[in-house]
Amino acid sequence: MTLQRQPVPVLGVDATPLDVAGLTAVLNGFVADGATRTVVGHNLHSVTLFHSEPEFRKFYQNSDVVLLDGAPVLWLWGRGRRKTGGEAHPRPVMDYRLGSTDWIPALGRLDGLHRIAVLGAGAAANAKAVAKLQAIVPGATVSGMPGEGWDPDVEEKAAAWLAEVQPQLVLIGLGMPLQEEVLWRRLSSLPPAVYCAVGGAIEQIAGIQKLAPRWLGRLGLEWAWRLLLHPRRVAYRVFGEPWVLLGLLLRRRLRGQG
Repeated sequence: MTLQRQPVPVLGVDATPLDVAGLTAVLNGFVADGATRTVVGHNLHSVTLFHSEPEFRKFYQNSDVVLLDGAPVLWLWGRGRRKTGGEAHPRPVMDYRLGSTDWIPALGRLDGLHRIAVLGAGAAANAKAVAKLQAIVPGATVSGMPGEGWDPDVEEKAAAWLAEVQPQLVLIGLGMPLQEEVLWRRLSSLPPAVYCAVGGAIEQIAGIQKLAPRWLGRLGLEWAWRLLLHPRRVAYRVFGEPWVLLGLLLRRRLRGQG
């Protein structure tokens, strides 16, 4: 299954605009064909890494699905869609914003999904996320392995664990860009599955991290919620990283790369 990418103006990246129903249909196809697939999402942090880290860029360019995750990325894509005519009756742009916690609760709609692996977060969060997913997909076997203290030894154990459980779908939440780096160097040797990079969603599904109210998400203000709860962790991404990205985009334009 090949999905058409659409450009995000200004940011110099492509994405795969899908709503929850659209992604569910795509995942159904992926699970049915049994091949190795990757699902990632674009926000300003991933766009910055895309333009600064060559291997990260290659991983995204070779991923099967690149969701719109992050209000600025979504708005710029929507602006480009309107300028080019878009759809005859375009849906609200926010319908296409898919963070991991938007689509994970819909996994119960997939046909033939019998084995799920949850890789990442601390032991308590991982166990709670496994239990939550077991309730979402009651007909599946859900296995979990924490990702705290990640190092080469843990990575080897994780690869062996995945080979043992033979999942059809893997939620890997090691934080960005570690989860993408692991998939980039390991994917060819891992068992066939749909590998979804979900960042902090494991802790959010587990209830360890509080989710922003959905109305804040639709206004594009989830960053304010995260800044309030985790100021030290989020402050640089909110106030510093946009300037780094701007510099990278200006340098790219001066080099004649669009």
